[in-house]
Amino acid sequence: MNGLQIAVGALALLCSIAGFAEPEEYASRADALKGLSAPEAQRRADAVIWIANNGEPADEAVLRKRLTDDNPVVRRLAEQGVWLLWGHSGDDKIDAMLLQGAEQMEMGQLDDAIATFSEVIKRKPMFAEAWNKRATALFLAGEFRRSLADCDQVIKRNPNHFGALSGQGQIYFHLEQYEKAISYWKRALQANPNLDSIEENIEIAQKMLEARRRNMV
Repeated sequence: MNGLQIAVGALALLCSIAGFAEPEEYASRADALKGLSAPEAQRRADAVIWIANNGEPADEAVLRKRLTDDNPVVRRLAEQGVWLLWGHSGDDKIDAMLLQGAEQMEMGQLDDAIATFSEVIKRKPMFAEAWNKRATALFLAGEFRRSLADCDQVIKRNPNHFGALSGQGQIYFHLEQYEKAISYWKRALQANPNLDSIEENIEIAQKMLEARRRNMV
């Protein structure tokens, strides 16, 4: 359920840490899209950064294709870029409200955050990330059933939202419904195979499920 709010500087920093040069600017979206399939990892990383910071919300689909890139830095950049684009509704006022809610949630002001996200949903009900953010706030507030309901709304609008799928798995694990937890975590991995912690979660859930079955014998 959680997402990353990133900016040009953060993406450029990640490239520099990986030994890449500072990202180059592309002249146009078309050039950046071509760069995504360039043979050089540096060029693909530059393209991901450009699209993440200049693309439209719908461009998350092209960035998702780089989640299976053979370069780990490009994969990480792509994941962060997807989160960034998911946070764009196409309306600056709505985006500002979403950021306000995220800040409230970070400060532990969960009731305020839930109210803010609810207002965003009211104004733009098709904005999947608003539902996801409220699902996160509800989860932190311990309202698991309401959080699940919001996750369902996210997936209806964005079937590839690996954050919501992972969150659903986490909730079902807390509810001790291990089979459902494993199912949603596997779906999250299908959407984004880079979620290493999810594989560990699946192993834990499988052990819990096996222990339960042994106790039932």
